[in-house]
Amino acid sequence: MTEAKGRWPKLDPDSGVEDATLLILEWLGEQGVGAMIRVDAERMREGRPTWTFAASGGPFSDGMRADGASATECMGRALLKLREAGLAVPF
Repeated sequence: MTEAKGRWPKLDPDSGVEDATLLILEWLGEQGVGAMIRVDAERMREGRPTWTFAASGGPFSDGMRADGASATECMGRALLKLREAGLAVPF
């Protein structure tokens, strides 16, 4: 693992995970994991889960994906999968 570069702000514990999403993505990149979060307007119109988190690299040789109806739900599901794969996400 790489060391933090000293740019992590203090997070408000009452805010949602979506406030930490960019920090999580940056941290994952530092661990050798490529990741993204996106919203899909077509799925929104169809009433399907709109948000998708995707990651590859590191422990994800085949990649991983998490979907949710909101950014918060999507990132919550993604964090569970990341931690199950052994990545101790610090947020």
